Parts: sequence; structure tokens; C-alpha cells
Amino acid sequence: RDATSRGSGGSVTMSTANAERRVHAVMQQPRRKLAPGETSGSASHTAFLVACALLFAIAAAATVAMTDGRSMRAMGAMPMSPGGPMSMAPSPMSAQMWAAAAASFTGGWAVMMIAMMMPSVAPLLWRYRRDVQGTGETRLDTLTTALGAAYISSWIAFGLPIFLLGAALARVAILLPATARAASIATGAVLAIAGTVQLTTWKGRHLRCCRDVLSCGRALAGDAATAWRLGLRYGLHCIQCCAPLTAILLALGVMDRRVMVIITLAITAERLAPNGARVARAIGAVAIASGLVVLARASGLA
Repeated sequence: RDATSRGSGGSVTMSTANAERRVHAVMQQPRRKLAPGETSGSASHTAFLVACALLFAIAAAATVAMTDGRSMRAMGAMPMSPGGPMSMAPSPMSAQMWAAAAASFTGGWAVMMIAMMMPSVAPLLWRYRRDVQGTGETRLDTLTTALGAAYISSWIAFGLPIFLLGAALARVAILLPATARAASIATGAVLAIAGTVQLTTWKGRHLRCCRDVLSCGRALAGDAATAWRLGLRYGLHCIQCCAPLTAILLALGVMDRRVMVIITLAITAERLAPNGARVARAIGAVAIASGLVVLARASGLA
């Protein structure tokens, strides 16, 4: 028994010594050098968070600066009656001013969309980075940048029909000055219709995609071109999902800071809340009720 005990004790001692040698060998191994352009995971994630915060802060500050009276007049915006379809709609008065007005509106629209969408999109991009990193992909910054740039590009492209609609409405307001009552009725109708769309399965389908970037496409990673296509597809779904809320924004005042904040909070809530579909329906119910109130007041019933 003593021999057996000594043998067992010797085996345990040898096992412990071997384990200590293996740990020491691992600790002495040189760290893998990062490839050119590659960053460590923690550093990359930190840089992503800092970039999102800076981009949001810059876009928000630019939006606030844009929405004062002097800046809007410089952009060629013409005030319409309060509660009109677009309270600050671009109104180019000549062919020479058209390109400048379109460029000003497009730039302002892009900045405004970055400020409004960043609170809801940044967490989804973070989730995308996490899922891509799980596949062993190391080009997280490149792929995330490509996806985000494509997403914003889709919103910028959507700004063109918004500009044309605003210019047409502003022209109608010039030619037909007595449009205050009709504008209020149109505002109420837009609110009611947009609220109804919020209750549909069509809205729910696009909202499910907007709550998960990867559900918009099959490809997870690959290359920048794949991420760009995924970003465009995600942006298209997002534009359709936000169509009712965008219509409300245009109806209540595209350059009204209070309306921007309310719409931003609504978009963020339905994207990030645990039950986004229920939040979207609640927003729809509020919009319908508000639209009916506006219609009643415009019709003299309230």
C-alpha cells in the first residue's frame, strides 16, 4: 500500500509539473502580429462606438443649426402655413436656383437622416459586427462601413422624391394662397392614414427586417461588395418600414425640431423595444386619434 501511495503521489506531482510547464510555454509564446489594417477586437469595437457617437453628435448639431430661420432661408426654404403638408418646403424659383436648392436640400436631408436614424441603427450595426466576428472575419470596420454607407445612401436617394414633392407643394401654396384650411385637412388625413398603415401586417413584415440587419439577406460576411448590397437591401426595408412615420414628419413639419425628436423616439422604440410590433401599433393608434382631432378642428366640428 505504501508503494502504491508513493506511486500515486508521484503521478500527481508529475501531472502538476507538466501542466505548469504547458502554461508557462503558452505564456512565453509571442503574440500574433496583426495584419496591416487589422485591429484587435476590443480596440475595433471601441473605435466603432466612438465613431457612432461622434457621427451622431456632429449630425445632430448640424441639424439644429440648419433648422433656425436664417439657415433655412439660406437653403432656399419657404415657410408655409403652420400645420401645412411641409412647413418648410424647398421652393426653387428659377431654373438657375433649382440645382442649388436640390443640393442644399439633399445635404440637409442626409444630415437629418443620420441624426434621426443613428440611435436605432447603431445597436443593430453592433449586432452585425458581433455576428460577423463570430465567423472568424477580421475586417469588421471595412464591412460595417460599407453596410452603413449603403444604408445612408438609400436614404439620400429617397430624399429626391421628397424634394420634388416639397417643391410642388410650395408652388401650389404660391399660386393658391387660400390653402390654410385645405392644408389642415390634408395634415389630418395624412396622420390618420399613416396611423392605419402602422397597424398592418405589411408594416410588421418590414419592421421584423429592420430589427435584424441579417434577416434582410442571406450573406453574413464575405467582402465589402456583399456588405454594400446588404446595406442597400436593409435601407430599402427601412425606408418602407418608416414610410408612415416619414409621412407624419412631412405633414407636421420636416424642419420642426420637436417633430424630429418625436419621430426619432418613435423609430427607436419600435426598433429596439422587446415587442416592437406592439409599440408600432400603439404609435399607429396615437396617430389615428391625432389625425381625427385635426380633421374635426379643420371641419369646424371641434
